[in-house]
Amino acid sequence: MTRHVDEDLRGAEFRECDLTGARLIGVVMRDAVIDGLVSNLVVNGVEVTEYVEAELDRRHPVRVLIRSEDPADLREAARRLHAGWAATIERIRRTPGIERRSVNDEWSAVQTLRHLVFVHDSWFRRCCLGSAEPFTPMGIGPAVEPYRGAHGLDLSLDPSLDEIVSVRDAQAAELEAWLDDVTGGRLAAPAPVPDDDVWPPYARGRSVRQCLGTVLNETFEHHGFCVRDLDLIEAQDAE
Repeated sequence: MTRHVDEDLRGAEFRECDLTGARLIGVVMRDAVIDGLVSNLVVNGVEVTEYVEAELDRRHPVRVLIRSEDPADLREAARRLHAGWAATIERIRRTPGIERRSVNDEWSAVQTLRHLVFVHDSWFRRCCLGSAEPFTPMGIGPAVEPYRGAHGLDLSLDPSLDEIVSVRDAQAAELEAWLDDVTGGRLAAPAPVPDDDVWPPYARGRSVRQCLGTVLNETFEHHGFCVRDLDLIEAQDAE
């Protein structure tokens, strides 16, 4: 464990770090941003996670639907998520070229959409349907080997926004059609993950509902990231 004492960490950035159990004592923290999987966070003796989660649910009611075990709620969640992305894509189209711009070393909008192509193929088709088919070539998966360019992914591709949106629309339709017929029993069943070494390696042993939750959560969270970055780019351009 690294211990920092009397250090100036102003402007420091911690990216993809595990800060579980970290203790910040006697610190000065102004204008700080925390974005990640946060739980059991105590600030000045107050556990604030429940406050944060409640406020996020108020701002984004679809989060409540995503957590539901009711197939009807999950169907509605998928439709709202698709509608939210459709509105954001229309926003992107109003500023040609913005879809390939990025800020703060984050993915651009097209990279984000390509990642969601991969999420659908891996966590829905593979883990919910049991498909062993190769992934859509344009998808962007994890950066780690051997998964980065495996199982059909083609890192040399540079698809247009229209090409990516066409694939995402087809995937959304496939998911919604499946949710129209899925039952609670099917959701509770073990995920039919093929017995091979394809991503995601840690899905085996989970339920179909858990794997579907990953699809819906990724769709929601990455939409938030995309909108955040579009706001930043537009603000920069307006200066």
